[in-house]
Amino acid sequence: MTARQRLRIVPSQFVVEHLPNSTFPEDDDWIALVRAPEGLTVIREAPGWVEGERWKGIYGDGPHNLDKPGMLAALIGPLADSAIPVFVASTYHADLVLVPDHRLEEASTVLREAGHRIAD
Repeated sequence: MTARQRLRIVPSQFVVEHLPNSTFPEDDDWIALVRAPEGLTVIREAPGWVEGERWKGIYGDGPHNLDKPGMLAALIGPLADSAIPVFVASTYHADLVLVPDHRLEEASTVLREAGHRIAD
């Protein structure tokens, strides 16, 4: 059974950065960090001057149990089937699924067609 979810669009735009020689960012304007052997991945709100890909966030509109299987797969599966790229940061309560800004409307339609509800 598909894990249907209530979702919301995060109003901010985001950027995803790779900092190969860092173990921690120089500022505290980040949303999520992942440290790996090849460097640091940082998600932050996109400043107005930034160039490159901007992402929009789709986030669960309420917590779910960590032991409930399929929550993330229920979101990224339909997006993958529609060839929509994603970048994901999971939290204790829900998953922040980032999609390219210019594909947000398409991603929203795909998720609705998969049975999810997205708050306007």
